[in-house]
Amino acid sequence: MTYSSSLSDTEWQILEPLLAQILPTKKRTRPSNWTKREILDGILYQLKNGCNWEDLPKDLPPYSTVYWHYKQWRSAGVIEQLMKTLHEQVREQVKKSPSGRR
Repeated sequence: MTYSSSLSDTEWQILEPLLAQILPTKKRTRPSNWTKREILDGILYQLKNGCNWEDLPKDLPPYSTVYWHYKQWRSAGVIEQLMKTLHEQVREQVKKSPSGRR
C-alpha cells in the first residue's frame, strides 16, 4: 500500500544512488528482510504523520527496524547529508533554468 509520504519511483531513482554514497558501510551478518526504500518510506511516514513509531502501519517494516535505522542514519549524519545534497541539486537546477537566471 502506498501513502502520501511514500516515495515515487522517480524520487527513489534520485535517492537510491545518494544513499549508496552516503550510508556508512557496516558488517553484514545476514541479508536484510527490508529494502532501504521500504525503511525510508517508514521513516517518512512517521515524520509526516507524527505518530508513535509503534503505530506505523503493519505493511511497512516493523517499527523497531525503522526506528533503529532512523537512529543510526541520524547519528551518522546521513539524513543531514542527504538533505544538503538534495538542496544543492535543486539550487543547481534553479541556476540552470531560464527563470532562475537574473
